[in-house]
Amino acid sequence: MKKVFGIAIRTTIVTLVLTGLIYPFVMTGLSQVLFPWRANGSLVTDEKGQVVGSELIAQGFANPAYFQPRPSAAGEKGYDATASGGSNLGPTSKKLQDRINDDLKRLKSENSEATGPIPAELVTTSASGLDPHLSPDAMLWQVPRVAKSRGVSPDRVKAVVDASVEGRTFGILGEPRVNVLLVNLALDRQFGKATPLPPPPEKKETKDATKEGATPAQPTSQTTPPPAK
Repeated sequence: MKKVFGIAIRTTIVTLVLTGLIYPFVMTGLSQVLFPWRANGSLVTDEKGQVVGSELIAQGFANPAYFQPRPSAAGEKGYDATASGGSNLGPTSKKLQDRINDDLKRLKSENSEATGPIPAELVTTSASGLDPHLSPDAMLWQVPRVAKSRGVSPDRVKAVVDASVEGRTFGILGEPRVNVLLVNLALDRQFGKATPLPPPPEKKETKDATKEGATPAQPTSQTTPPPAK
């Protein structure tokens, strides 16, 4: 019994050292030497060297001067890298159908000068909710809106997209694709940063004055307008 117990203890210690210490340290060291940028998250920086995202993770763009990625069901507001996943809603789901119909109406309204049908990927989420790529067709469909918002010709915006198309991996895997974040950064470098959208109006919470003892909510320091100069 003692012999078996001793063997088990030694096996546990050796396994712990090999798989819990030596292997992780060796792999981490090799990755930092061979491809540090990939190992550290494929982080993307702007012209000032500030990290603005990851090449591998999509993020939302509401400003019409930027290309928009696929919709996301990752997290409560979408594009949450800590909550990667899909909605798990089936094709007969009314909630899914309503969301798609709302997106179709929004895309038609925001892209009134676009030609052709709306690409399906602009209204469908990926399994992870974080797909950073779009097809060239889905990018080109948005060109008129982006060009108009930036005050440049569509041909100049199209040239930025065409220059950013990534081919098939190893020439055979996948389809040609475009990284939305990288193209938006390329637009800023070539045409300057777009004018930021105004912040949405704050929603003031008020109490029901009809209830007994209820009084109207008083403005906080955040909602009180600044004194006139």
